[in-house]
Amino acid sequence: MHPTHLPIIACVQLNSQSNIDTNLHHIQQAIATAKQQGADVVVLPENALCMGNQFALAEQFEHRAQQLANLASQYQLHLLAGTLPCPYRPDGSSIADGRLRQSSLLFAPDGKQIARYDKIHLFCATVDDTHGSYNEAKTFEAGETTVVARCEIKQQVVNIGLMVCFDLRFAALAQQLRHAGAQILTAPAAFTYKTGEAHWRTLLQARALDAQCMVIGAAQGGRHIYPNKNGLEDSKNKYRDTWGHASIANANGEIIACYDDSQLNGNEQDSYALIYASFDNDIQQQWRKNMPLFNSHRLA
Repeated sequence: MHPTHLPIIACVQLNSQSNIDTNLHHIQQAIATAKQQGADVVVLPENALCMGNQFALAEQFEHRAQQLANLASQYQLHLLAGTLPCPYRPDGSSIADGRLRQSSLLFAPDGKQIARYDKIHLFCATVDDTHGSYNEAKTFEAGETTVVARCEIKQQVVNIGLMVCFDLRFAALAQQLRHAGAQILTAPAAFTYKTGEAHWRTLLQARALDAQCMVIGAAQGGRHIYPNKNGLEDSKNKYRDTWGHASIANANGEIIACYDDSQLNGNEQDSYALIYASFDNDIQQQWRKNMPLFNSHRLA
């Protein structure tokens, strides 16, 4: 049991496919369960509403964002809605070359959007899997602004710094969020199976230690089938495997909660996984006081 006076964070693992409404149904189930377990904040993984055709989802951005806002309001909690592809920048301007922004949205319990973070570091790698080469810059334009959101939870202020997936490889971003007041870092992700197996847990722990913040690693896990041009599943060539293993690291670099698998069963009763952690800022502040990294940091 988690202390009821402390904010309780629920971290979600999904196996999102290409059907947005089915994915949304699973998301609502996960949020409802988290609420029953006392969660004050729910963090969804990257691409929670759809793995695959991001341009089709981007055409529905406002509608789908409103649906997620409604879930935050319905269940009276803070919802970090993973990521949604957005066809315009935060200032409303369009992206001239037709690309999108990978936007992480944070909703308050009244359904109000209180933060939007556009993914700064776009995944670019060659991976020894069936997909091979990844270059998110073909689809997305990089964001350029760090975001820390002030949240009021259980009569205390909790500052949440927003990151997304590949951002975890860049220590300077986590440290900058800490400088801006972050106490918790959210990291919705869809790590490939290979890169996740090699680095996922290490990166979560490293960023927690770098920034002396709790890090919430919500994750996609399992096989994601991309439909062919006729809308039918084509598992022969068009799929992606993700690592899963949703995890939470505390500011002392310890993994304090983990769903220790990539796979979900995928049936109605097991279409998501949930892990939980309570956030004790007093303990976190003591760790920061015991090792005042940000008073000692110097550049050579």
